[in-house]
Amino acid sequence: MITRREFLAISSIPAAARLATHAHGGADDFAPTKEGPNARPWYATMRRCGQININERDPIDMDVDRWIEYWASLKVDALLLNGGGIVAFYPTEIPYHHRSEFLGPRDLFGELTAAARAKGIRVVARMDCNYAYEPALKAHPEWFERNEDGSPRRHGESPWLFKTCMFSVYFSEQMPAIYREINRRFRVDGFFTNGWPGTGALSMCYCDACRETYRMKVGGIPPADTDATSPVYRKYYDVFMDRIVEIWKQWDDVAREGARDSVYVGNLGGGIRTVKDMWRIGQAAGWFNADHQGRSGNTPIWDCSLQGRVAAAVTKGGPATNVTGAYANTQPLWRHVAKSPAEATLWMAQTTASGMVPWYHWLGASPEDTRWRETGRAFFRWLADNEGHFRNRRSIADVAVLYPQRTIAFYRSGAGPGAWSGADRARTSEYLQGIHYALLEARILCDFVAEDDLAEETLRKYRVLILPNAAYLSDRHIQHIREFAGRGGSIMATFETSRYDEWGDRRDDLALADLFGATVAGEMPSPSDNSYMRIERPHPVLDGFTGTSLLPGAAERVPIRAAGAAAPLSVLPSYPAFPPEMVFPREPRTSEPAAVFRQYGDARIAYFAGDVDRTFWRSTNTDLARLIGNAVRWLRGDRRPLATIEGDGVIEVFAWETEPGVALHLLNYTNPNMMRGWVRQCYPTGPLRVDLSIPTGRTVRSARALRAGRELALTKDGDRLRFETPPVTDYEVIALV
Repeated sequence: MITRREFLAISSIPAAARLATHAHGGADDFAPTKEGPNARPWYATMRRCGQININERDPIDMDVDRWIEYWASLKVDALLLNGGGIVAFYPTEIPYHHRSEFLGPRDLFGELTAAARAKGIRVVARMDCNYAYEPALKAHPEWFERNEDGSPRRHGESPWLFKTCMFSVYFSEQMPAIYREINRRFRVDGFFTNGWPGTGALSMCYCDACRETYRMKVGGIPPADTDATSPVYRKYYDVFMDRIVEIWKQWDDVAREGARDSVYVGNLGGGIRTVKDMWRIGQAAGWFNADHQGRSGNTPIWDCSLQGRVAAAVTKGGPATNVTGAYANTQPLWRHVAKSPAEATLWMAQTTASGMVPWYHWLGASPEDTRWRETGRAFFRWLADNEGHFRNRRSIADVAVLYPQRTIAFYRSGAGPGAWSGADRARTSEYLQGIHYALLEARILCDFVAEDDLAEETLRKYRVLILPNAAYLSDRHIQHIREFAGRGGSIMATFETSRYDEWGDRRDDLALADLFGATVAGEMPSPSDNSYMRIERPHPVLDGFTGTSLLPGAAERVPIRAAGAAAPLSVLPSYPAFPPEMVFPREPRTSEPAAVFRQYGDARIAYFAGDVDRTFWRSTNTDLARLIGNAVRWLRGDRRPLATIEGDGVIEVFAWETEPGVALHLLNYTNPNMMRGWVRQCYPTGPLRVDLSIPTGRTVRSARALRAGRELALTKDGDRLRFETPPVTDYEVIALV
């Protein structure tokens, strides 16, 4: 054992001394990224990433050469290898850094690092900062989270492990000491932490460090549940985010002591259901990693593409990866059997199409199920063969969808006090899900934008901004939205958009009431089924509804008054759906608008007073899908769409300006398992007929289908291109150069 003074001395050795010695060959062969005004770090140009997550027993018989040969066969640029934190896979000298009990005389991390570098593969040390063993607890009880009664928090499945606290010196002293030791011995290209900081709800701890934080910085013990109605919770939220950013930057600085373009990358959970401030984390992160490894239950197949849209929004297009678990990460969970190849491939395809870099992942060094190996190899080799077409410069979409971070994190319909329920937490993202699904069916190119990134510099490229029940918006957000409309940008909004400030304090009216042309006319009625919208007069948004005067109504709505002429859609309130003898309207016609469509200077505005987006998501009603799609097409005005894609199937579309030209990504979701995993096989659709606008300044002479591996006939008409794709099985990329 060494003393605390000696421990701190190890962690503060000057960088020059730490880099003087390398335990394994190959490190000096990795020159730092070239310097210059346009220099980019290595991880900004990485296109393929792999990970083998070894377990404590693996040092007994792990075949290092065989594993590195596999990852080299995938042509990965970087490989995640277990370094330490929870378990050290090298002979560590840091006190209470648990060395694998099966390590023996081996330096497994060193062997893996040397073998990877011999193949030209970058190495990122995979760390776990979240748990430690009982000897550390006994020696340093101040490192660990506590329950309210003062007891340490054990791991649920591995009770010999104890949860460490982010506010303790374990994060600010012990972990940096481990990073520095790894840098000194191996000079890795970066560090990644499993499970931290995540994107979910804030944790509550009662250790001495946290109690001091609550006393000095928060002003009281915050609620254990997400509750933005509490002033104490609001303060804690800011303090919690400050600590995440503080630790992230500290660890990144420590990583860069090893090399100028080394990096720290955290684990940012998965999906769009976030509580932590993704914009703040995204701005702190040099490399954004989403750990959205797969889906289970009723998660739709396109959930990975949603993740890519969020990553692009909060990083402003910076480096982003997403992990695809090769194993069966469902509920129940099976860590050591492979998921279906079709499901894994489509997940990696979405990762790539949405602008992220795929990161393929397996657990355990002695797999008895090896079916996953060829799945990753086939996809990664295809990516490598066509690498230039996946080096994106910018999206060419002209429709932006707001990612309503605070609404998703904090919203309660009506903003009344009270505890969350599981259904309430799930529903906050369903407005966004509904909008995305409708745009997907309409094949409308779109990007997500972060609510803290609404200034002109970001929004000026977009013709339309969609606000899917963005109920919680600050005055600054409101001002940016007004400025966008003032410049001629069209806006679609739903339900309670702008009714509350960023913390959920209710305003007297919609803050954007004058823009919407609608004011709140009373309290919201209870949620209801069997309510309708009546078509009162023709309007382009109502095209295609021949043969009916009724459309399905939203489950929830804000009663509104609208200025000017009668609205094209009115509310027909709910009436009994059972028994059949009672199914008739008690009030067959009202003057209450269900939506307002109006001209605002050079802009067009569509405001739906009901939650048509969430109601569509829950019902998948075709009329609501058409209504949303029609509204976006009307908002675009007389301009032709950037892309029209004709043909059968459920197709999601991304279009990127790339280094060599333009790449059109087509994801085929036409599948009986589209809304419930897994995809077993794919059902080809197409050919698809494409009419695409060429970005200004680009000249296109040829078109090639990269998956099919064939040239396509191309017709030009001014700045428009027309071509027909081959049938799309799961994923096709049309490279236009």
